[in-house]
Amino acid sequence: MQRRTLAASAIGFGAAAYACLLTAGPAKPKVPAVHGAISRMAVAFDASPALVDIPQFIPNKKVVIHPAVVSKDDTAGSVKGPATGLSATPPNLPPPRPAGAGRGGRGARAGGPPPVPPPPPTPDIPPAAAAIEQKVEGKRAAIAPSVAFDGLGEGFTGRIFPGGENAADDAPAGRGGRRGGIDISVAVGPQHVFEVLDGSFAIFDKKGKLLYGPVPNNTIFTAFGNRCGTTNTSDTVVRYDQLADRWLFVLPIFTRPQGNPQGGYAMCYAVSATSDPLGSYYRYEYQRPLFPDYPRPAVWPDGYYNPTSTSDNLLPEVITQKHDCIADREKMLKGLPATEQCVIIDGGVFMLNSDVDGKRVPPKGAPNIMMSTGGTQLMKIFEDDGIYYYKVHVDWNDPSKTTVSEPQKIPVAPYHYLCDGQLSNCVSQPGTERRLDSQGDKLIQRLVYRNFGDHEALLAEHSIDTSAHGGGVRWYEFRLDKQRNPVLYQQSTYAPSDGLYRWLGSMAFDKKGNIGMGYSFGGVPNYPGQRFAARAVKDPEGEFGFHESVLAEGQASQQGSLRWEDYTNIAVDPADDCTFWYVGNYLVSGASTSRTRIGSFAVPGCK
Repeated sequence: MQRRTLAASAIGFGAAAYACLLTAGPAKPKVPAVHGAISRMAVAFDASPALVDIPQFIPNKKVVIHPAVVSKDDTAGSVKGPATGLSATPPNLPPPRPAGAGRGGRGARAGGPPPVPPPPPTPDIPPAAAAIEQKVEGKRAAIAPSVAFDGLGEGFTGRIFPGGENAADDAPAGRGGRRGGIDISVAVGPQHVFEVLDGSFAIFDKKGKLLYGPVPNNTIFTAFGNRCGTTNTSDTVVRYDQLADRWLFVLPIFTRPQGNPQGGYAMCYAVSATSDPLGSYYRYEYQRPLFPDYPRPAVWPDGYYNPTSTSDNLLPEVITQKHDCIADREKMLKGLPATEQCVIIDGGVFMLNSDVDGKRVPPKGAPNIMMSTGGTQLMKIFEDDGIYYYKVHVDWNDPSKTTVSEPQKIPVAPYHYLCDGQLSNCVSQPGTERRLDSQGDKLIQRLVYRNFGDHEALLAEHSIDTSAHGGGVRWYEFRLDKQRNPVLYQQSTYAPSDGLYRWLGSMAFDKKGNIGMGYSFGGVPNYPGQRFAARAVKDPEGEFGFHESVLAEGQASQQGSLRWEDYTNIAVDPADDCTFWYVGNYLVSGASTSRTRIGSFAVPGCK
């Protein structure tokens, strides 16, 4: 996620822009900044009339759902590309940065790194929350990884692309994917594993052999668009669309056009023309007037749903602002002209749209279910006892008929954001005061949907504080009733009572209904690393019956930054619909930055 402090000049411009954009009114009291938050100012917001006004997350504020707006198409150049296919495309390298410029053109931080803040106070966990904690690991033997290999990050040396054999380590073409980073995404197809880390991606076979990369994320958009082909960013996400056997690649543009400080941002979509990720893609670019942070695309039959967020700062009048945008999947799969519609939601919390796993589709015309936690970190509301859902319906013939329902509460056991939410000094590490971020204010990718024939189910998870004063993964299975409303079926917090941290979890079903979950593991005396656990469909409700397994044993502490992954995800292999693939960060001995570990596992008996 692009959560970084803007230069003073940008902040000044943002304030001026707000003065022009906002409707005059009485000044609102300033709310203190959240502990550990890093600010980014937005410079625009949707002021269209509300479709729905309801009180929900913010005291004395209403959630405001605006009408859908069609994004401006900024497609330029050949939709199909790059050139004769991705495997024949060299890295799309950015122009040289000005001397002395930091990452992304920002100047280096003056005065060295900021002091390490103290961790947030430990909250009291109510009995109703403690009662659903799984405090003992499962009794079945741990499942061994089927495959495990290091992916992108510190120590990565592979280079497979045109000219890669001649790219020096210190040259721009040779540096991609070689340093630690955040913003991790993995997708798996019948024969390939596709990984994104920060600003680079690579494609492997299923034994870990590098087939292409690492190259900048915007290499897929080479010679295309007004912004997509010339701007590289992190926060890029890859998905495998199992319904169509295609790859979906989504890249946000976080900068305004050069020389146009009031121009729009952008969102870039690429859909593979075949099931081969090394071939050609159909490419699309849309203008976004609002900052499109933290895209989390999801596959649904009638569209590619892509929720984003305007800002991590309090926004005047609206406090928080999210977007749910939908791209025309049917047209994109054919390489035809396609549109994107966006609905702005003021006062909401980070959202996830339901993402289809498996080949069995939801009923025709079924709305996409979108969910969020409760609470509002920016208002220091760190607790709630509900998960909230919206129903999203898109109309490609008449955008005025695209609708997002008002959020509805599903009562769940109470929870407190792990360490009060994102960008806090949270997970302890050996030998350093530096702790790691939890991203505890939001549901973590993905919101998995699966149609089992006799029922339809959703999986959601987030990181919360535990009664042992550590961190755990709170997870939920919801099932859809006849009115297509999600109803809580089971819930639990995976938190073996050792006072350690299990956080940033990601979960999925296999075709039998078994659940696989990967997550970060840490807390003194353990270095941060990666583990996974599994639940058989016949296990008691709320219980992971298999002992946790180690994917990556941490060997060093991360001292340079509190940022840890920001997000990752688990994916189900479409080749057998049984094997789970997961990726996460860890550090080897002597390293100062992280690398990724990619691994697969399956629940015994799934065939």
